[in-house]
Amino acid sequence: MEKIKQIAAQKQCTPAQLAIAWLPAKGEDIIPIPGTKRQSRLHESVSALAIDLTVDELQQIEAIVPIGAAAGTRHPEVLMHSVSR
Repeated sequence: MEKIKQIAAQKQCTPAQLAIAWLPAKGEDIIPIPGTKRQSRLHESVSALAIDLTVDELQQIEAIVPIGAAAGTRHPEVLMHSVSR
């Protein structure tokens, strides 16, 4: 996570903004839909769409967090039966 924070600092954004900026770079059919409870976070998320990532930066991010690294259930399997009840 430290390397992601470093890239975000270089881009003058938060790690969350970096992640949101990364998504559209993966294809025109990918649209980030961040959730938030605060208006300030909504503005932060929307402003991430103005961040341009270079090919080198995209490669750095994907080397740190390879595609598929975050795959899995949102909650531990033992608790999944109680989700969305």
